[in-house]
Amino acid sequence: MPDRSVEQLKPKWAQPPSQFIEIAGLQIHLRDEGPREDPTPIVLLHGTSSSLHTWDGWVNALKDERQVIRFDLPGFGLTGPTVDSNYSIENYCRIVVEVLDMLKVDRAILVGNSLGGYVSWATAVFYPDRVAKLVLIDSSGYPFEAKSIPIGFSIASTPILNKLMQQVLPRGMVESSVKNVYGNPESVTPELVSRYFDLTTRTGNRQALVERLQQIRPGQLVPRISELNLSTLIIWGQQDRLIPPDIADRFHRDIIGSQLVRFNELGHVPQEEDPHRTVNAFKAFLTQQTQD
Repeated sequence: MPDRSVEQLKPKWAQPPSQFIEIAGLQIHLRDEGPREDPTPIVLLHGTSSSLHTWDGWVNALKDERQVIRFDLPGFGLTGPTVDSNYSIENYCRIVVEVLDMLKVDRAILVGNSLGGYVSWATAVFYPDRVAKLVLIDSSGYPFEAKSIPIGFSIASTPILNKLMQQVLPRGMVESSVKNVYGNPESVTPELVSRYFDLTTRTGNRQALVERLQQIRPGQLVPRISELNLSTLIIWGQQDRLIPPDIADRFHRDIIGSQLVRFNELGHVPQEEDPHRTVNAFKAFLTQQTQD
């Protein structure tokens, strides 16, 4: 499957309220929903090879009462590759803050899944005055040994094969990769596979994935995790075969006062696999924090 332009993909994947804002030479695909008077908006950050659509269920449950901002991180979704091929964790955090600046958000609740979790907590380390609360969902950041790696990630990490992936991308490979990160592979629908497949073929995204996997190594900021001194919720799918559940225990231990909620039957993307139950855990966390 050859690359497809943003213009080809927009009609299906950038319907209202999608907008594009220019930051660091990128046209960032973003959705900003809910009441504008919210003092601490919620910012949702997706993981590797995903997009802002992974949060649809959460946004539907939150947007009536809270301002909810989500966007495609550089290298993924309709935002696409950076101008300078910089996929360092520092650069991702800088872009998050530039988005906050552009939207005139002083402090936000950062919620991140997988890579988005890493970007969330690293932003809280580098820019502590911009992050009010933190929610880490099957977050990366510690070195880990995966029980099972999605085939798409394996190929993107393998020289020669990753060159081939630029030209050829069987839909079955994408389907296998998505099923690999779900606790219940049977719940992966053809529509879900189509979303991942279409957005992976956005011009430049396949090469960006190769570069992203080369540039961000879990573990480089581990000594700074214990610096985090803010209300933190950790959500983890116990069937996560990419980032094992014992990593949840490390976050819980190193972030003093954090809360940990496990979902026994969910996998690596619990917010997408079961938005109802996971967003309720988030809502309970916010309610409890308000009462404290």
